[in-house]
This record gives sequence, structure tokens and C-alpha cells, in this order.
Amino acid sequence: MEILKNYFRNKLSVLLLLEGQETEVGELVLSDRKIYFKYHSSFLSRGINISPIKLPFSGEIASAGMEPFDGLFGVFNDSLPDGWGKLLLDRTLSSNGINIAHISPLDRLAFVGSNGMGALVYMPEIETDKNHSFVLELDNIACEIVKVLQGTSSDIIEELYILGGSSGGARPKISIGYNPQTDDLMHGVDILPQDYEDWIIKFPSPSDNREIANIEFAYHKMALLAGIEMSECKLFNGKSGQVYFGTKRFDRVFNKRLHMHTASGLMHDNFRMSTMDYGHLMDCAFQLEKHVKAYEKIFRLAVFNIYAHNRDDHSKNFSFLMNAKGKWRFAPAYDLTFSNSNYGFHSTLVAGESQNPGRKDLMKLATHFGVKNANYIIEEVQDSISQWGAIANEHGISKETRQNIQKAMNQPN
Repeated sequence: MEILKNYFRNKLSVLLLLEGQETEVGELVLSDRKIYFKYHSSFLSRGINISPIKLPFSGEIASAGMEPFDGLFGVFNDSLPDGWGKLLLDRTLSSNGINIAHISPLDRLAFVGSNGMGALVYMPEIETDKNHSFVLELDNIACEIVKVLQGTSSDIIEELYILGGSSGGARPKISIGYNPQTDDLMHGVDILPQDYEDWIIKFPSPSDNREIANIEFAYHKMALLAGIEMSECKLFNGKSGQVYFGTKRFDRVFNKRLHMHTASGLMHDNFRMSTMDYGHLMDCAFQLEKHVKAYEKIFRLAVFNIYAHNRDDHSKNFSFLMNAKGKWRFAPAYDLTFSNSNYGFHSTLVAGESQNPGRKDLMKLATHFGVKNANYIIEEVQDSISQWGAIANEHGISKETRQNIQKAMNQPN
């Protein structure tokens, strides 16, 4: 990777590249280890608030506390990679002789530049060489990912960074262009050719169930039956026959971007030590969408996560999207799969309960927010989950795995 010698940043311009329109938002400044942000007056006059809860929408200079995002407001922290993406950046920087202990959040945003999720762009960015010529072969990428996760060297560490260095989440993944008509994959192109779409493909880590891609795809099918909105998903095949889970990006529509903000970033919730309740999420959704239907969306997803045993339901796994008119909506659900969080508790509480929330807690939540059709939603979701065995069998999941997941689902709630 060709990294500029002057890679330290104490000032960044923040731009919004929203649905094809580029607008200067404001400026981030690092001074005496503290980060400050100020909106441009011209952006304020548009009346489009990129972070309505925690970032003051005014012409005053604002700063966030060090917790939970090292001095950044949540909306900017959402642009930073975590988990796999952070690991790739740190390995790449180290391999280029850069001490990562000296890298500030502004430096990291400069490495993200124009390649992050959502519509925020940071300038001047620290450019990387995107012109690596390598074959996009999924099995080979999976093999190199295992090397990185095991701490051994990878021959294509820089290529992996280019493919997935700006991604969020713990699971290894790559961002690619996919042509559904020809099944062709491409990378390294800012503007995709006609008929190509922005997709993300996930890869297993050595500790994952070997059927993890099939499981997540089966959960996608169950969620659709449960009335939950999701982006299109599919299984991609490697030459070896190994399958990989992929999903179409909902923050990109025909080469245009939507502004994306996670619940973690919106409410300044540390998703690793979260105190968020589904009630907080329901309240946040109503504030943004300004319609009681928002309550039902969150409630339905809470029901699904409880009965489908998706306990890694942390605050970065819920997001909101904003269009060029400043209108917000709850983003399609993602990362729905069989999972256990730390200590086996749900990451997001249900009416204060996280160890084993059930119908009583759900109804408490529904009553508080006036979800009148709560019983119907619960029954509809439970009916979709009752079809797990047939759906899992249809998508090639082994009998042992099907039964183990079914056993967890059958635990009293």
C-alpha cells in the first residue's frame, strides 16, 4: 500500500455525498487530544440533521466526551471500521512501519476517506493504491482470511484491506460489485458499470460453525416470512463448493448513497457494554420516523430475535437511513442468525430483561408503547420460526445442526 508520508491529521473536512449530491457538512479538528466539530452555516441552512439525538445542530463548536467513542460523536464513529476492518487497517499500517499507538480517530477517518459505509466522506483522505490486480476468488480469500485471524502473515493483506478495510462488524467480509445476470464479481471501482450492484460477502472465522453461511441464509428466509424487511441475500459458491453468505448493500442504490446511522452511534451506546433496551430503540425510531408504525417494526424484530435465539442483537446491529430530503426510516434488518452473546444474555434488553426474555416481557414492552396488535405479531413471528426445520433442510443444513438450533429455540421464553 502506498501511504502518504504525512499521514497524521489534525483537521478534516466532513462532506455528505447523498443521493448524488455532494455537500460540505463541517469540520473536525483535533487539538490537545480533544476532538471538536463545527457545522458549516450553509449546511445548517438546509435543515438536514445528520445526527438528531447527540450532535447539537447549531453553529457552535461541539465536542463529545472520550466515552464511548474516543472523543468522536457517534455519527462519525459509525464511519470507522471495527472488528475485522480495524484488524486489517492495523495490520496494514504495521506492515508499513507505522506505529498504530500514534494513530488518532481523525487519522482513521482519513484512511476511510470516501470508502466508508453510508454517505459521509472525509477529506483530505489518505489514499491507498486501489489498482491491485488480483483474481476475486472466494476460496482463496477465505484461506488468506484464516491466516490473518490466526496471526500469521498473508500474501494479500493489502488486497484484503482494499476489499474489506472499511467494513463494520466482527465477521470478515468484502465489499464487491455483483452482476446478478452474469454472476460476475468485481472490485476496486468507485462507480459500478450498468447491471452491477453493491454487495457484501461474509466469510467464516476458524471458530464459526462450518455451516454458518447456510444458517444465516435460512434465518433470512425465516425473517421474511415473519414480515421483517431485509435487503436481498444469496449464497455465493466458491470453486471448492464452499458457500458464502452475501447481502445487497442498502446504503447504496444505483451508485448513489444514503446516509446510514447505527443505533449505537445515534444514542452513544457502547455496543460492547450496552445498556440499550428495545424500548430505547422504539423511542429512537419514533423520534426519527415520527409515526407509530415505527414501534411495530422494532417490536417485530425484538420478537424474532428472542424466539429465533439471536442474542448478539447489539446496538450496532440496528441502523437508520436518511435520504436527501432529510427523511429517516429504520433500515432493513441485518446480521440475523443463530447466536449467543457474551454470557449468553441478549445484548439488547427487553423491558429490562436480558437473560431469558419472553412473552411477558414483550407484552410489557408492547403495552408501554401502545402496540395494540402485539399478540398477532408474536404469533406471526412464532409461526415463521416454527418452519425452521423445513427451511434449514431446504438449504442444506445438516440434521445435527438443525436439531441443535431447534433445541435452543425450544427453550422456554
